[in-house]
Amino acid sequence: MANDAFAHAALGSSALMVIGALHANPGQGAAELVVSSSVSRATVYRTLQRLEGHGLVQQNDFVWTLTPRALEGIGTAAPEAVTEPGPGWAGLAVAYGTTGTAAARKAFHAAERAAYRAALAALAEHRTPALTIVRDGKTVLIPAQRADEVPVRWWAEDGSVLDPVTRLPVPGWRVATDGRLILHSPGDQLTYDELVAANTLALESWETAA
Repeated sequence: MANDAFAHAALGSSALMVIGALHANPGQGAAELVVSSSVSRATVYRTLQRLEGHGLVQQNDFVWTLTPRALEGIGTAAPEAVTEPGPGWAGLAVAYGTTGTAAARKAFHAAERAAYRAALAALAEHRTPALTIVRDGKTVLIPAQRADEVPVRWWAEDGSVLDPVTRLPVPGWRVATDGRLILHSPGDQLTYDELVAANTLALESWETAA
């Protein structure tokens, strides 16, 4: 597939599968090639016609074989999967206009990998360094502060949140006992009976809409 002759706009990967199947087991019919090449029947017929037009395969009594020039540069060793196309196939890439496709794809993937590694490095630079303490001779990891946790310097003794600039309490905000922010709204001031009534009304609205 690294050869430009097998690019999508040229012979395609199906051609390589069919050629490999005929090289491993010469003399197959179209139905047999469907199984041996793992290519659909329609694609097998189209591929055989395309390869025959380029003089790479030949038919004899409905049996297909590779022509001698199909494996130029491969040699006559024991049948095995085709991995390197013959040098004459470079001309097919020129004819189809796919010369340089493999190199461009390789460069594109290399650029993607470089961008991914750069993104990972940038994320690593912004990570909060882990804090540890030693207790009873053991190193203990201190969890990083969550986004909704309030820095201690913003706490007031009465539980309110102080503005970091004016140092005045921020209306509506409180600090919970676990150090997280609490926003008080008018709904938080409802009594139990009011909450029950609101829940009943919400259920009725839901059932009416359903």
